[in-house]
Amino acid sequence: MRVVYMATGDIAIPSLHRLIGFPGIELVAVYTQPDRPFGRKLELHPPEIKTHAQAAGLPVFQPERLSDPEALEALRGLQPDLIVVMAYGQILRRAVLKLPPLGCINLHASLLPRHRGASPIQAAIREGDSETGITVMHVAPALDSGDVIHAKSIPILPGETGGSLHDRLAELAPEALAEALPGLLSGTAPRTPQDANLATYLGKLSREDGALDWTRPATDIERWIRAFDPWPGTYTEWQGQKLKLFPPVGLLEASGRPGEILQAEGDDLVVACGTGAIALRELQIEGRKRLDVRAFLAGQRDALQPGHQLG
Repeated sequence: MRVVYMATGDIAIPSLHRLIGFPGIELVAVYTQPDRPFGRKLELHPPEIKTHAQAAGLPVFQPERLSDPEALEALRGLQPDLIVVMAYGQILRRAVLKLPPLGCINLHASLLPRHRGASPIQAAIREGDSETGITVMHVAPALDSGDVIHAKSIPILPGETGGSLHDRLAELAPEALAEALPGLLSGTAPRTPQDANLATYLGKLSREDGALDWTRPATDIERWIRAFDPWPGTYTEWQGQKLKLFPPVGLLEASGRPGEILQAEGDDLVVACGTGAIALRELQIEGRKRLDVRAFLAGQRDALQPGHQLG
């Protein structure tokens, strides 16, 4: 079976290596996003998956738009029987979906139909889900709506962050793919329709999504801080500056005005929420060094005091 792999995010790298040499699979090319400018000098940097693919001797294609006639013609020339997609960053139009005889499948980092869209890893933690996983599904024109082939779940661990869950799902994805591929090779892969009534949708995250609302319960804010670490991060306003907040965060039975500092000494900065309070342990004023609370308070000359307001 001739396979083309389309992926850009680092979460997709372990699945690339699983496809290389998989019995019955000939990986003929990797598609990824174009190199993008990065850093102060705006030098072009390739997606990390491009480096891995080239090291394995695979042809790499980076069309700006996969739907352009030239890009479609190049893809058609590869004669793929199957296209495998994970965190590619482009929507596959009907012309692409109809091209391979066995269609296109996607590895999605949630247990569909829950958390369709661009930020399922963060959403699973933010919403307090007990588990998540990888869903292998047929790609359909509507976002993440295709029939499910296979799903593999893992528990969300206490203290889990968006970064740690991303890495665990990256390692789970090749297992889910390897379990789904034999059915695709033999033509016996199931097609289980999703229940659209259970679907939730998520947009792409921006830094502004990390602004904390102190009127929410402490349990929500604690999950939010974990979910958005390392991206897009969480922050609050303090003295006209952005104050970035990091896990781990403690939960306390305490009360005050939402955003009010209840304690500012030792290793914890305690802040009241809508219900309950959180104990922060690492802080960073935007543009400065990240510090633990003790060092942060020592350097601020008593600027953060009980009774002061965040947000």
